[in-house]
Amino acid sequence: MAVVRLHPMYMINFGITERKRQELQQRMHNCNLLENDIEEKFVRSSGAGGQKVNKSSTCVQLKHIPSGMAVKVQKSRSQGLNRYYARKQMCELLENKLLGKESPKAKKSAKIRKQKDRRKRKNRKSRMEN
Repeated sequence: MAVVRLHPMYMINFGITERKRQELQQRMHNCNLLENDIEEKFVRSSGAGGQKVNKSSTCVQLKHIPSGMAVKVQKSRSQGLNRYYARKQMCELLENKLLGKESPKAKKSAKIRKQKDRRKRKNRKSRMEN
């Protein structure tokens, strides 16, 4: 297992589009996530993917040293994409911790909950009419 610690000046480049790279950098900046605060390990993936997955260490583990939060991602067969997804997931965790009910994920789940409540009320009303 290799542990990689990057200097904050290094640009994020995981084989992703420029737009995704800029969005990730902005999101990391907004939740005060620095590359220096991240400990990154690469481990062998498991599951679907066959021989490619069994031979290469594409699964990414990130640990945010100040908060102690950890993330393990093996969403893709590509190590570069997994590094991107792991940082994105770490940002989500930090946003949830820092912002609470104001985090994007909490707002999204509240919106879905409201939609389901409206549908339930609508269905109850239509059943009563029949």
